[in-house]
Amino acid sequence: MPTDFPEVFSALRDIFRRHAGRFAVTEDTARCYRLEGGVHPTHQRPFPIAWVSVGKSYVSFHHMGVYVRPDLLKGVSKELKARMQGKSCFNFTSVDPTLFAELEDLTVRCFEAFRNTPFMKGRSSFQKGLTMRGSERRRAVAAALGASRGRRR
Repeated sequence: MPTDFPEVFSALRDIFRRHAGRFAVTEDTARCYRLEGGVHPTHQRPFPIAWVSVGKSYVSFHHMGVYVRPDLLKGVSKELKARMQGKSCFNFTSVDPTLFAELEDLTVRCFEAFRNTPFMKGRSSFQKGLTMRGSERRRAVAAALGASRGRRR
């Protein structure tokens, strides 16, 4: 592991710690910090919302809010987008205060989007979701997230 990685990991983990709120910390080690929240509308289990992990070549910052709401990436700098791998992962090899500040702003917006979804609002929303058919539940979640995406398989 490169010598900068612990510092990068610590800075990225601190972004999640500052804004975690009611999300549950399910892993907090020297190589991984993971937040879970709500109950998945289809699988009826808690699911990971965001995590940071140390890999062989970089430190990865994963945020499912970006996956669910790609519109939240509008206005993100080209430099930060260049760090993206896939739909919800940003990779870093060194601390970059400018990009980390931008990532923190994105994190705040993503967490707010998750907090406003039916499956994050407590047990009663979860129970209501169980009475919906699968397609109704998917439409309700998509509407709550503001996503206009089709069915995914």
